[in-house]
Amino acid sequence: MQARRRPAERGPFRPEHLRSGAPYELSNGHPVYCAPTGGRASGPNHLGSSVVGWDPAVKEAGVDTGYSLGPGTLRAPDVAVGNVPDRPGWVKGVPELAIEYADVGQDEEELTKKIDELLAAGTKLLWVVRLSGPRRVEVHEPRRKVRVVLPGQLLSAPGILKNAFPVEALYDRSEAEKATLTNLLQRRGYEDLDAVLAAGREEGREEGREEGILEGKRDALRRVLDRRGLRLTKSAAAKIASCRSERELDGWLDRALVASSAAEVFRRAAR
Repeated sequence: MQARRRPAERGPFRPEHLRSGAPYELSNGHPVYCAPTGGRASGPNHLGSSVVGWDPAVKEAGVDTGYSLGPGTLRAPDVAVGNVPDRPGWVKGVPELAIEYADVGQDEEELTKKIDELLAAGTKLLWVVRLSGPRRVEVHEPRRKVRVVLPGQLLSAPGILKNAFPVEALYDRSEAEKATLTNLLQRRGYEDLDAVLAAGREEGREEGREEGILEGKRDALRRVLDRRGLRLTKSAAAKIASCRSERELDGWLDRALVASSAAEVFRRAAR
């Protein structure tokens, strides 16, 4: 982000003077030009929004959402979590968590001003992802000293996000995919991929047990009919083979013990 230096006195502009999509933010009534994002930062923007946006605890998340912080201030974090309503116009208030991506050419003075304004207005947590120089994330919180989280360490947002995730997930596609997959699975009731696989194995075992019981009953029915000399037609044999109801098989077996013909077993079952 490049910014033009502005005077200290309050400027004339208000959030309502800007249209959606305009490349400006406002600070104390002065316009702040926001240049298009370069390739190295645009990809991570997308990854970061996916990782935090699909966290099971998150109900609302957005990219470049415009927040009206006051009569002369409009700020749009790269990624916002919380307070992203589904309606047109600038959003009153602030996000709970904001993420900014900083690359080559970042105006540090303007970034500092933006961070200060968001935190002062109520944002609980703001992460600055540094893409130039050593990769790292600077964690900003109200009335606390800035701390740095490095690759290999975990980022967390207690009370905002359920899951912690590696710093790399905010800019590395492979790590972002892992974190996003975990989030999506948890949204569907599975703790992680291992839980999905375990559920599949258990379902397979249960199906195997059920099929074993059914096949045992089918075999018992065939044996009784054979021992009693009650010959099966092709249609009756197919009916037994395809039956998946224990109750029906038990009924046929009971009747097979006393029926005078195989047809009588199945004719009565159809009544």
